[in-house]
Amino acid sequence: MRIDFLRHGEPTGGERYRGSGVDDPLSETGLEQMWQAVGGRAPTSVPWTRIISSPMRRCLDFAAPLSRTLNLPLTQVPDLREVGFGSWEGRTPEDLRRNSPEEFLAFFHDPMHARPRGAEPLDDFRRRVDGALDEMLRRHAGEHLLVVTHAGVIRAAICAALEVPTEAMYRIRIPYAGATRLRRDDRGMMLEFVNRRHPADSA
Repeated sequence: MRIDFLRHGEPTGGERYRGSGVDDPLSETGLEQMWQAVGGRAPTSVPWTRIISSPMRRCLDFAAPLSRTLNLPLTQVPDLREVGFGSWEGRTPEDLRRNSPEEFLAFFHDPMHARPRGAEPLDDFRRRVDGALDEMLRRHAGEHLLVVTHAGVIRAAICAALEVPTEAMYRIRIPYAGATRLRRDDRGMMLEFVNRRHPADSA
């Protein structure tokens, strides 16, 4: 079984914290990034058997037309939405560095405990992503899935596959429209690649 995780492209409004509370649509650049990641707007050959998506607009607005283009089933999974950033939702890194520098740096030194005010606890986030991953493995054994989702979800899935602590999540950089593959066989779960730009080329 293979699972290709594709992060959404660049949303409108540029770089800022968007968790589960701010859901800007994709910019034209972001939409093009995603089409390029799957081989263009008229891909002739893809390896996937189905598409699974976060219900958030910056994912679903690409996953839905892609499913129609490829004639593949599409499932929305609410637990694949991004981690909630609480009071940081909608703020830019530059704003936080300038106006809340101690809070900003504390988060990256201790992301488990130095959460933004009102943010989703990282343990809770990890549990829901693990649950979604387990359900995919159970329901779609032997398939090749494309999962359109968020950087935080992909980081959590990598941590699950490698059995590393949740606090290591933010040491993993996931760019817009970057693809990561997990593979499961009789040896268990393995990380096959991270941040590849064209996952459809690597069946």
